[in-house]
Amino acid sequence: MQWWDSYRAVYGTELRAEAMVLADHGWAVVPGTFPQGEVWTGRAEAPQAGPVPVLDDWAAKATTDTTQIADWWSGLPYSILLPTGLTFDVIEVPASIGRRAAAALRAVGVPVPIAATPTGEWLFPVLPGEPLRPDLAGRPGMTLHGRGSYLTAPPSTFPQGSIHWRVRPAVSGWRLPDPYSVQDAMAEAVRERPHRGLGGSSTYRLATVATGIRS
Repeated sequence: MQWWDSYRAVYGTELRAEAMVLADHGWAVVPGTFPQGEVWTGRAEAPQAGPVPVLDDWAAKATTDTTQIADWWSGLPYSILLPTGLTFDVIEVPASIGRRAAAALRAVGVPVPIAATPTGEWLFPVLPGEPLRPDLAGRPGMTLHGRGSYLTAPPSTFPQGSIHWRVRPAVSGWRLPDPYSVQDAMAEAVRERPHRGLGGSSTYRLATVATGIRS
């Protein structure tokens, strides 16, 4: 189909360029399935619940090698997947909590990269190895992605639309935030009612524990 071939060429170039940028900053990538209309494709019998790696043993094959990345994204517009648990973990939260947590972190001068999905999740990459604190673990919509999981990176698409950066990694100089600070902000966001805002004591409490960011 001519329209699909044109779309694939243009969008595939954009995906390849973004994968190269991520790899340039030490974030290993691997190709994932992608939607063609409402159907996920890119590998045989692709699961229909969202992007999954197209390679067996994908965690071991994830790479920052630009030659390999150029080859992977030279044809099909694969989703960009970033394995978690090594360079970073990812905390996934509902947009309502993510928005308030981001505002609290911004108020105390802790810049963090944030991606948002078209289905209403916000994704916070953080330094790896720290479990969710007890008051966050098990809450609906809150998930820690560590070893064995992955982040779907912008500008990958879903049937509902594209995933995008709310805050690009370059804003924090590609440094990852301390997970303690991010989780403290999320805990405050959970406790805050949406109409109360994030001023006053909650911002003060965050300021006393924010440890900034590390490369």
